[in-house]
Amino acid sequence: MRRMLTIALAAVMLLPACAQSSKPVKTLVTYFSATGTTKMAAQRLANQHSATLWEIEPAQPYTAADLDWRNDQSRSSLEMKDPDERPTIKQCTDITPYDTIYVGFPIWWGICPRIINSWLDNNLEQLQSKTLIPFATSGSSGIEEAEDYLKKTYPTLNWQKGMLLNRR
Repeated sequence: MRRMLTIALAAVMLLPACAQSSKPVKTLVTYFSATGTTKMAAQRLANQHSATLWEIEPAQPYTAADLDWRNDQSRSSLEMKDPDERPTIKQCTDITPYDTIYVGFPIWWGICPRIINSWLDNNLEQLQSKTLIPFATSGSSGIEEAEDYLKKTYPTLNWQKGMLLNRR
């Protein structure tokens, strides 16, 4: 009996060592930022989670005229009118080492900019095994419509509750 108790006690004492040796969760904060606001939020989030930071950059940078949402013919307006539009990304990152990925963007027309679709589409196969958490910045909109859009457009991905990160 004493020997069994000693073995049980030794096993309990080893638990913390086993827990410490378990694989740590690797986190990536990836984001698109047209004006720098989402970039600042992404940097804060990456610092809080000791995460790797990755910017989703368009191959053709957006100009101020491209971002003029009041102009129906601006680049951003035309992209957002076409649900199949996928702006070309400058370069992709290898997401295989990451378990949790925060996906950040400014709210455009109530949802994420189409460049987020480009990034998701480019990484769709690898994203199947990841936990995805959207975050957004916005002057007036919430993130709920964007969350619904992402879940509907990419239903096989493991989306978690998102967050709006406006200048905290």
